[in-house]
Amino acid sequence: MAAEERSEEYDDAIGVYIIAPNRLLRETLARTLRQRARVEVLGASDRVFDRAPVPRPQVVLVSAASVLPTCLETIRRIRQLVPEASVLLFGMEENLDLFFQAVRAGVAGYLLAEASAAELVEAVRAVARDEAVCPPRLCRALFRWFATQAALPSPQLCRHHGLTRREQQLLPLLARGLTNKEIAAELHLAEQTVKNHVHRILRKLGSNNRLEALARLDGAGWRV
Repeated sequence: MAAEERSEEYDDAIGVYIIAPNRLLRETLARTLRQRARVEVLGASDRVFDRAPVPRPQVVLVSAASVLPTCLETIRRIRQLVPEASVLLFGMEENLDLFFQAVRAGVAGYLLAEASAAELVEAVRAVARDEAVCPPRLCRALFRWFATQAALPSPQLCRHHGLTRREQQLLPLLARGLTNKEIAAELHLAEQTVKNHVHRILRKLGSNNRLEALARLDGAGWRV
């Protein structure tokens, strides 16, 4: 009877799998989620699974400690094994570059470290409904990037900021959201060389990160 009651209780529940390196954190999250209606914790582990979990989850909840510094590899591995699941990162920093990499890798949600338990549960429900979850400021930055991704700065603007020919060559690749490794492969350069170029571009534009640099060029006038 109890098994039948449990089956009915979780018949339409959201299946969640937790990935977090800290056992106490995993247990706390599982307890928090189980206390909420329509959420069932299907499993938990300290690292990305080697094979798709059974039953397959609708949401994979991943802590910041599990994705850094290999954010892209972690997310892509999950997306490869459970492509139908929504990946929700939590405990993250308000870091534009990391956020942008995560979006490109296919996450559905990006929750900051200061989020409450109630916000975490609501985020799980939101991504399960095929909605996106992200902090407003980072969401705004994403819209700004999307609006400028097909644009190129004018030669006059590049000269004004003292960008070299090679640095100008990197701009459209940065606008496409490519990583240093991907840019290096496309331009047949060493990854460290690309990293140095990007650092100089940011310094010349007075920016702290790539999205800020693109937004600064956008505000100064881009030529589509």
